[in-house]
Amino acid sequence: MSLRIVLAASAVLAFAAPAFAQDAPAAPPAAEAADPAEAALEARSEVFQARMEAMGGEMEAAIAAGGDQARITASLDAIVAQYQPEADAFAGELQAFFDAKASTGTEEEKTQMAAAAAQVIPMIRGIPAMVRGQVETAAGAAAGAAAGAAPSPAPAE
Repeated sequence: MSLRIVLAASAVLAFAAPAFAQDAPAAPPAAEAADPAEAALEARSEVFQARMEAMGGEMEAAIAAGGDQARITASLDAIVAQYQPEADAFAGELQAFFDAKASTGTEEEKTQMAAAAAQVIPMIRGIPAMVRGQVETAAGAAAGAAAGAAPSPAPAE
């Protein structure tokens, strides 16, 4: 057994919050899974990735819609609440996969799966909040850049 699934989970994390200000480069084609459980999890991770990208788009739209900060915060809270169950469900599926692999593996593989799960599962559960933070940061940076690029008043003569 390899650690390909750990790499796949890491890829989910890497692509779950793409750079919102630029196009992300195309991902290299995924290698064929060694077993049906890995193939199913890889397919599920692609669906999860697409959902998290959609969530980011909704968050960007909520910020772009403007309004007072309380309305924007409420909109972002609602979006996170809508998508958090999906992150929790995917984390649960990933945990079950790690547990299944560990139950049939060697002691070294069990240790690797436990370590991977301990690192990856909390990250997966935190993706909605992480994407929110990135969207808010990007919006703040864009607003700051726009304010800095605003024409300055002409000096009085």
